[in-house]
Amino acid sequence: MSDPNGGHAKAADQSVTAAGAGAGVAGGDAPLAGCAVLVTGASSGIGAATALSLARQGAAVALVARRTGRLEELAAVIRDRGGWCSVLTADLADAVQARRAVEDAVDGFARLDVLVNNAGYVAMGPIEQGDPADWERMVDLNFNAVLHLSQAALPHLLRAAANGPRGTADLVNVSSVAGRVVRRNNGIYSATKHAVGAFSEALRQEVTGRGVRVGLVEPGITATEMATGPGSAATRDLPQNTWLHAEDIARAITFMITQPPHAAINEIMVRPTAQEY
Repeated sequence: MSDPNGGHAKAADQSVTAAGAGAGVAGGDAPLAGCAVLVTGASSGIGAATALSLARQGAAVALVARRTGRLEELAAVIRDRGGWCSVLTADLADAVQARRAVEDAVDGFARLDVLVNNAGYVAMGPIEQGDPADWERMVDLNFNAVLHLSQAALPHLLRAAANGPRGTADLVNVSSVAGRVVRRNNGIYSATKHAVGAFSEALRQEVTGRGVRVGLVEPGITATEMATGPGSAATRDLPQNTWLHAEDIARAITFMITQPPHAAINEIMVRPTAQEY
């Protein structure tokens, strides 16, 4: 993993504070000034849009995905806008790498106030002819990674809630409408997203009394690589010009995170207006 900012714990407090004055938001008006955020799956789509949105709110952002080049491009945009970020390369389907990503983010910024679990994988098709390797990657990335990242982040989030500038911390899991509505040829993906929903509610009950808010965001069809790539749901009968954009979901995530400490938005489902299911 790499940190092109060269950030180290001894300078992290000043770096995170400085980030609040950048990213195109005046320091005094930035709701996430002084906060550090880890966004997974940040190399494209919802993850990239969310990282940009949270940087605009004053956060220092750790970007995590497998594609280092894509992350570097996004990091350059954030820095050009006055923000602060680090790049961490990891395959989050590997539990060891997932947990290390959290620790590397904390090492870089000396804190963690927000975790956005966004990384995911989809392989459509009937269960009868399904490839077990695809099933395992969906389970490992869509669900197991959420478990490992969340558990590794919790001590830091609890510390931020108790002592941080906002008086709260946030853990946001990006699920899917498939986590509520089961459709044929989408069984394994839907199962992983249902599991994320159950996990999110159980974790919320465990930590909400200690100031950590757990939120679940469930996008409908969104114009990302996951929706248009191989094995995707792009053949559905909803015209692509009616689909959501990654920025639509990023706004929902940002809205959830930037609520005042006494208000917790626990679940948001966002569908295209034209989507019926």
